[in-house]
Amino acid sequence: MNAIRLQIPAHADYIELVRICLFGIASKMSYAFEEIEDIKVAVSEACNNAVIHGAQSADQDVIDICFETGDAGLTIKVKNSGPTVLVPDALEEAAPLPDADVCGLRAGGLGIYLMQALMDEVEVNASESGTEVVMTKYLNVTAKQ
Repeated sequence: MNAIRLQIPAHADYIELVRICLFGIASKMSYAFEEIEDIKVAVSEACNNAVIHGAQSADQDVIDICFETGDAGLTIKVKNSGPTVLVPDALEEAAPLPDADVCGLRAGGLGIYLMQALMDEVEVNASESGTEVVMTKYLNVTAKQ
């Protein structure tokens, strides 16, 4: 497995750099264009959450992104060192929305749900050192366990 690491300032202006790197990596791995677009949306959402909820002071104003490439697929880790997300609450809110009217949902809060819909695996890890979102997209359906 190879790892490509990127650290950006926790400002929305820099998220496009992450998307550009992701496009290059996913293209080399032979993902279909539609899959790359799905991954870009999910990663952008994770980075946006890190910008909005993560950095709260001058010493916490970076986002660490790690792209791990392997035969089975691509794993992307997005970590911030700001306040932790309430993981059980966030995952409960991100549960499938059967028959739910999206208009009735609160503003925001769809990010994790969106990531789960677009990626094969999504994990949110919170600790005293911050929040890390780990997302995996497999190269083919048979690789998914």
